[in-house]
Order: sequence, then C-alpha cells, then structure tokens
Amino acid sequence: MDLLTPGLGLIFWQAVIFLLLVFLLGKFAWRPILDSLRIREESIEEALRSADEAREEMSKLQADNEKLLIEAREERDVLMKEASKMANQLKEEAKEDAKKITSKMMEDAKVSITSEKDAALKEVRNQVAELSVEIAEKILKKSLGDDKAQKSLVNDFLTEKNIN
Repeated sequence: MDLLTPGLGLIFWQAVIFLLLVFLLGKFAWRPILDSLRIREESIEEALRSADEAREEMSKLQADNEKLLIEAREERDVLMKEASKMANQLKEEAKEDAKKITSKMMEDAKVSITSEKDAALKEVRNQVAELSVEIAEKILKKSLGDDKAQKSLVNDFLTEKNIN
C-alpha cells in the first residue's frame, strides 16, 4: 500500500513547489494575464458599444433615407403635376393662337373677296356705261342722220325744258 499513499516528504515538497509556482505565477504571470484579459474585455465592450452606435446610426440613416425618398416622390409628383398643367396650358394657348390666326385669315379673305367683288362690279359698270354710250351713239347717229330728225329732237327737248 505504500504505492498508493504518498510519503510525508513528497507531500511537503509538492506543497512547497505548488506554493512557489502560485507565488511565481502571481508575481509574474497572473497580473499580465489578468491585465490582458481586462484589456480584451474592455476592447470587446468598446466594440459592442461601437456596434450599437453603428446600428443606431444605420437606423437613423435609414429613417433619413426613407424621409428623403418620400420627399423626392412628393417633389416628383409636384413637378409632374406642374409639367402636365403647363403642357395643357401650352396646348390651350396653341389652340387659341390657331383660332386667332384662322379668324384673321378668314377676315382677310373676306376683305379681299369684298374688294375684288367691288372692283369687278365697278369694272362691269364701267363696261356697261361704255357700251351704253356706244349704243346710244350708234342709235343717235342712225336716227339723227337727217336734218329733219335733228330739228324735231331739238324742238322736243326745248319744249320739255320749258314745261319743267
């Protein structure tokens, strides 16, 4: 059974070595290990804090982006309405201008037709007058070809004048 129970000297030296090892580890290794663990813990906490801040910033940016998208859509709708309104207004102005131009052309055509008609009537009257004078001249030459007819015409004319 000696193999199973250690001797008192062995226990003593194991305890001394263990205590010496704990002392050396405490003096030289535990503090740097604990410091590095503390630093690591702080860096993890800082990273978590940064991640939270980044998440909050991202949510703010998304909210801002949504607002910008809504504003852009509203602005687009307003611009589309204005463009449609302006297009309709331009179309109406073009129709009115076309009506004005058409009525002006119609008036000009009426004036031109009237002046041409008047000119044609005047020319017809002049031609009729010329023809009447020529016919009267020919008739008078035929009927007043002799002296007796001329004297009779002059006497009739004078008697008519005296009566009036």
